[in-house]
Amino acid sequence: MSQPVRKRGRWRPQLDRPALVALLFGLAGVGYRLVLTLHTVPVSNSDEATFGLAALHIAQGRELPVFLYGQRYMGVLESYLAAPLIAVAGPGWPLLRLPLLLLYALFLWLIHRLTRRIGSPWFATGIVGLLALGGERVVRDQLTAVGGRPEVKVAVLLMLLIAVGLARGTVRHRRLAVGLFGLLAGVSVWSDWLILPYLAVAALVLAWVARRELLGWAGALLLAGFAVGIAPMIRDNLLAPPGEDSLSVFREISTKAGPTPPWSRRLDGGLLEGVPLAAGLCPVDGCARWQGWFGLLYPVLLAVAAALAVLAYRRAAGAPRGERVGPVVHLALVVGAALTLLSYVRSPLAATSPLDNARYLSVLQLSLPAVLWPLWVAAVACWRGTVGAFGRLAGALSTAVLAALAATTLVVTVLFAATGTAASRIEERQARDLADTLRAGGPREVYGDYWTCNRLIFNTAEAVVCAVLDGDLTPGQNRYPAYWRQVGRADRPGYVLAADSAAERRLRRLLGDRADAALVADVGGYRVYHPQTPVRPWR
Repeated sequence: MSQPVRKRGRWRPQLDRPALVALLFGLAGVGYRLVLTLHTVPVSNSDEATFGLAALHIAQGRELPVFLYGQRYMGVLESYLAAPLIAVAGPGWPLLRLPLLLLYALFLWLIHRLTRRIGSPWFATGIVGLLALGGERVVRDQLTAVGGRPEVKVAVLLMLLIAVGLARGTVRHRRLAVGLFGLLAGVSVWSDWLILPYLAVAALVLAWVARRELLGWAGALLLAGFAVGIAPMIRDNLLAPPGEDSLSVFREISTKAGPTPPWSRRLDGGLLEGVPLAAGLCPVDGCARWQGWFGLLYPVLLAVAAALAVLAYRRAAGAPRGERVGPVVHLALVVGAALTLLSYVRSPLAATSPLDNARYLSVLQLSLPAVLWPLWVAAVACWRGTVGAFGRLAGALSTAVLAALAATTLVVTVLFAATGTAASRIEERQARDLADTLRAGGPREVYGDYWTCNRLIFNTAEAVVCAVLDGDLTPGQNRYPAYWRQVGRADRPGYVLAADSAAERRLRRLLGDRADAALVADVGGYRVYHPQTPVRPWR
């Protein structure tokens, strides 16, 4: 294990072999993602650009947003993390993503520390090795600023490590540690509600570890920390107009009318598509039927891991709390994964759009140590020869599953790194060419579709302002109303539309004989129109 040693008056940590290998795995994973970040892979989009524009506004002191523009339930902590970099160097995708890369590195370090404490050194190394890999679906969740998942995963790991440290007596300032636990919980609730199942089980672990202390000053600091962390969200909701508070908006989105797919389809989309995609076992365009094996196995592993944790806890009955906290954390991670998966498959989106929504299962990475622990225990017992014939068979099967998991993840990662980045780089170059064309020759106020507008604004540092129209050239999803108003005041706005799209065909029909004369550029798959008189059919 890692131990601090002194040599010639200097203090340095000494890494044992498992920790050294884990460090090498971690450096490889961070280096791989750094290269992707510098090349803006995966490709950017207007959702991410909205976080970038919020960071730009924060850096300029123009806005202090609490939630993502136009969406009153997702915090913008990622924008605040990127704002200092953008204030120094201006808007850019690598700068927007660099804090997420640092969060990923912190995530690897924390999950390694937690896994060593509740598992074993070499098992922790294997977990880091798996998490260092990643195809497009996985690295998109880790590197693109589209929500709070990178930071809330770090928060949960810190909270669980605090609980383990309290149980084992390795935390010196126990009350302050409990207050930090509350602060992390509050920030997580503000940032991303997807983490609520894990926050609930982490809170139960803390209650089990320090239930008596929570009745005193530690409990007061816990509540104070939570209040500070969630304060931005509370303040915004208190000032929100009726029906626009976070709960009302989230409830409206979650209960939209429409046919509810049967459970069979939701389970199919959640288990056979969502779980393998989130685990990095499939390319971003979907899983073949044979690639769904891990999704079928996942509930079984959860059940076995829960049983193993309960058994370990019962065997440690009467032992100090520090010796029993490992099984308790294992069980908490299992329950967190089960609740997250159940919440996902209850949603119609698990059936209707599993490829787009598998990102909501990325938090399952937190439970990887608990889910794979039974396989590791069986494999190690088999190779040590400490079990009978049935144990050797179970160990051989467990070894095969672990090897298949590692090999499949590696293949998906290599294929993405070798062949899957070219399309992203081409699309990113086309988006930059479009931004350069408009910034150089105008028009500077334009209409476009949702997936064009905010990315164009961010790429031009607001030198070009874009307002969103749908395919019928009527107002679309304008997250930041000031842009819509600015373009609406323009005497001669332009139009940036995907070539041969429904919106472009509609515009040409409205322009009639003036269409060809109004076309000023054809760049990056887009056509830029600048008619003499504005076309605003919604007025």
